[in-house]
Amino acid sequence: MKTRLTLPSAPANDTASGFPDADELAVLRAWYAGVSVRQAVARYLPAALGDGRSARGVLGRIRKKLRDLSRAAHRDDLVALLTHRAVGREQHAKGVAQAIDALRNARPPAPQIADDIAQWFNPRVVRVLHAYGIRTLADLTVRIPRRRQWWKAVPGLGVASARAIETFFAAWPALTDKARALVVASHPRDIVPWETLRLPHEVDGSAGTFRAPPATCTLDASNDYEAVQALRARERKWTSAGALKILGSAVSRMSIWLAEKVDRTTIGCPSSAASFAWSEAR
Repeated sequence: MKTRLTLPSAPANDTASGFPDADELAVLRAWYAGVSVRQAVARYLPAALGDGRSARGVLGRIRKKLRDLSRAAHRDDLVALLTHRAVGREQHAKGVAQAIDALRNARPPAPQIADDIAQWFNPRVVRVLHAYGIRTLADLTVRIPRRRQWWKAVPGLGVASARAIETFFAAWPALTDKARALVVASHPRDIVPWETLRLPHEVDGSAGTFRAPPATCTLDASNDYEAVQALRARERKWTSAGALKILGSAVSRMSIWLAEKVDRTTIGCPSSAASFAWSEAR
């Protein structure tokens, strides 16, 4: 006895979302009932034939729609079910009918901060990000809002892929908040005197990036730490709100670096602490 594939008609809004329409489902139903591919397509989708288009190609596109919907819903089990061979298809009829019902109302799950990026981005983007040491959404999200053209620091990523990543995070803003909270929670810190702080040479501002030429600066300092020290020494003598704002900005930037302990590709400014103050106090 052959198993009949019983499927309801596809509502109009299903078609708009990429779900097979009623005629396409009719082709699929007939094929699973044992009708040949050409007969099924000629009966329910005759307009799809001609101009070099084959019945097998039409059926393949219908099945691909269902697999794509399954991947979008992160239902790998349904992808496997819908990838069976044509031979013996009748025995899969019931399972496919249930899969289509499940896909009709399926919605992609909300991404979690610990998810592997392979769950959310295409394989090419994943390979590029993995090569750069980014494996989870937590790794990725702390790099997105830090500076313009952030993707230039990731070899091979490109503008189009970067825009797709930005669009993804824009659709799930809670990920950014969760990632920042995770960074703080996973890096507990003891309060230590300012005088004992030692910054890595690569990000202490001594290279002169993002600051005015030394000849135009009024601070006698060769790096960010010395610049903040000089500003602190002047603090008691300053009375204007503008001067105090400069000092506050410098200390805030230093605090950001300390809180997240990120490299120059993440923070977007290698002179992380006092370059703003250094360039302004001249």
